[in-house]
Amino acid sequence: MRAHEAGWAHAEGRGPAWLREPADVNALVPLLWSSTARKNEAGALEVGGVDLRDLVAEHGSPAYVLDEADFRARARAFREGFGDYDVYYAGKAFLCTAVARWVAEEGLCLDVCSDGELTVALRAGFDPARIGYHGNNKSAADLRRAVEAGVGRIIVDSFTEIERLVTVTSELGREAAVMVRVTAGVEAHTHEYIATAHEDQKFGFSIAEGDALEAIGRIAEADGLELLGLHSHIGSQIFDTSGFEVAARRVLALHARAGEQLGHELPELDLGGGFGIAYTTQDDPAEPADLAAGITGIVERECRALGVAVPRLSVEPGRAIAGPSTFTLYEVGTVKTVALDAGASRLYVAVDGGMSDNIRPALYDADFSCTLASRHSEAAPVLVRVVGKHCEAGDIVVKDEFLPGDVAPGDLVAVPATGAYCRSLANTYNHVPRPAVVAVAGGDARLIVRRETEEDLLRLDVG
Repeated sequence: MRAHEAGWAHAEGRGPAWLREPADVNALVPLLWSSTARKNEAGALEVGGVDLRDLVAEHGSPAYVLDEADFRARARAFREGFGDYDVYYAGKAFLCTAVARWVAEEGLCLDVCSDGELTVALRAGFDPARIGYHGNNKSAADLRRAVEAGVGRIIVDSFTEIERLVTVTSELGREAAVMVRVTAGVEAHTHEYIATAHEDQKFGFSIAEGDALEAIGRIAEADGLELLGLHSHIGSQIFDTSGFEVAARRVLALHARAGEQLGHELPELDLGGGFGIAYTTQDDPAEPADLAAGITGIVERECRALGVAVPRLSVEPGRAIAGPSTFTLYEVGTVKTVALDAGASRLYVAVDGGMSDNIRPALYDADFSCTLASRHSEAAPVLVRVVGKHCEAGDIVVKDEFLPGDVAPGDLVAVPATGAYCRSLANTYNHVPRPAVVAVAGGDARLIVRRETEEDLLRLDVG
């Protein structure tokens, strides 16, 4: 069928092939929601024992609502499922001081990829020895801060960074433990912007071109650097473990070759993260223990074939912990029917947020689901598109989902699985302040990131 000349967003209003009309439009799909989410007798959404109508009355909307018990349980599931591994929570998914403390309390390590993220971690009292520092363009100032703080490992990404780090450690009289970010040349089955192990992108040293082996040699000869091992990350929102198998084979072959060159085996190997979550009913994520068993089996087979010992392994879940634990709560402002081609129509539901609090649909063409969160409805399901308040045609929150046909201004709509890369990528487009993050647990709602205000916006405007 010919694509619509105005793009995917303006095709016929039938919705994607995988989307099915629900038998009960009021019911939650458990796969998409945090573990404590439920609908009460009035049909209102409750999470962590908190009625979301009460939460909005106190904290306003839109708001990110974080289920603390669910976040902690997912962190524990990775720690326990990957028992012999070091599990690093990828802070870029979502980080604030409260979350950093939860991560520490649940026994995980922490990945940061900027000086700002490191600052948050240190403010939270996170042990710097359990922090890994990522980034493809770390400045000398970034590296100095990391070395001075005593960061446990720095993942180097370029020859320039190696030179900078040698200079910094020499000036400080300190040693830095490093891992080498390698490009395995694996095409992960995900959006090209979040596939990070193919050759034509900005991250890492190429295995195929020999840069990775050269980087290993330079680090081994450098004063002030301790080489821990190799780091590989093939992308994000990945469900197919075949990508990990191919990457592990190539990275472990390099691991073995590096051991021969150095005269000793590298002690560690990090296989990254990228484990997928359920944004809609088409997604089928694996349990951490199953992921661990699969990845461990792959590594052990390859190590036996290469005749090397299994190194100390680490992984870096971020989305898989933070994503399902949080949803975004909106208030409906307008509802209108828009005529489409061939006599079809689409119901547009506009909410008080949008691409400023969730840019992923516009950036990655990401799909999300939603539910009516403030009441029970007897109306039949209607296919809708949930859109934001911004002056942009691509300001779409949920491309296609079923809501009750009587959805109206003043209703609350909740979008699940927004805990990863929504608040982290939030922006102030149209000078709209960013929402608050409210943690819920045991019947209490606690503000952990306050709502941005117009005064905050004006404080930066010095003209």
